[in-house]
Amino acid sequence: MSLRHAALGLLTLGPASGYDLLQTFNGSLANVWPATQSQLYGELGKLAEAGLVTVTEEGARRRKEYALTDAGLAELKHWLIEVEPTAVRRSDMLLRVFFLGVVEPAQADEFLRKREAGAAEYHDSLRATEEAIAPETADLAVYGRIALEWGLRFTAMQREWAAWAQEELARTLKSQPSG
Repeated sequence: MSLRHAALGLLTLGPASGYDLLQTFNGSLANVWPATQSQLYGELGKLAEAGLVTVTEEGARRRKEYALTDAGLAELKHWLIEVEPTAVRRSDMLLRVFFLGVVEPAQADEFLRKREAGAAEYHDSLRATEEAIAPETADLAVYGRIALEWGLRFTAMQREWAAWAQEELARTLKSQPSG
């Protein structure tokens, strides 16, 4: 997924300013694809240059309202249906886990405890997002809830895995001869 397609997708809901898009982004897509204000505004400029969005209104303080063009909608549909999703195979966290044997067992355990706590904290923030979502039937609410559920299940799995890994480390250390 790219920020380009996230912005195009949000503009299917109707014309919006960069600020409006950022607010919607932060309230709905941040758990899937986080973006900063400068990234989003930069992408909107690129989308306008490519003819995928158009500026429909310019207001005070250089405020611009953007709307999706037919070409932008066609690009979004092409990406949704014809471009295979990228399989994420790299994990900075798991690479570190692979080499935890280099540090003291207590440090490895602390690393795993932090992963568990981080997953629990993020899970709780997703639960808060879930509770804040209005029970709407609009596409963003329906499909957003489906994406949110993936995040909830993923963070639950991360938390469970980190707890299991701590137990596994403790069990392994107990079974090793001292000396």
